[in-house]
Amino acid sequence: MEKPLVNGSYLLEKFQGKGGWTYAALPEVKPDKKAYFNWVKVNGTIDGYEIKNYSLMPMGNGKLFLAVKAEIRKQIGKKAGDWVEVVLYPAQAPVDTQKDLLLCLEDEPAAHQTFLNYTKAEQKAYIDWIDSAKTEETKIDRLAETINRLLRQQKFSEK
Repeated sequence: MEKPLVNGSYLLEKFQGKGGWTYAALPEVKPDKKAYFNWVKVNGTIDGYEIKNYSLMPMGNGKLFLAVKAEIRKQIGKKAGDWVEVVLYPAQAPVDTQKDLLLCLEDEPAAHQTFLNYTKAEQKAYIDWIDSAKTEETKIDRLAETINRLLRQQKFSEK
């Protein structure tokens, strides 16, 4: 079993001002310097409420926070000033898709090297796109398209 990034009690706080977010500060989790806005993607639970592919965002002081939406607070019956039990794990691409892509890239060394040179966030964008396919046929098409784009050294965000 993977070790959690966090597993403990956290105080729900609220940013000052109208519309201020309710959040839990997570000082022990470090920002991902290679990710979009240094966000860290996680899966886990807040007082037993399951969250998937959730973003921990920077507070501006080098620390990250977990925004706790009204929908979640309502479900768990908590508000700013209350303590919540938080268990979070790093969100990772499904292993099968990643394995499939790496297996295909073994036949295309140039594409493989391009993929390895990309940041984790850039690699994940391709893997997430492939994994979001609704059918096996679409997944295969996206694997092929990914390899072609990598051969052209095209990042996922480039058209």
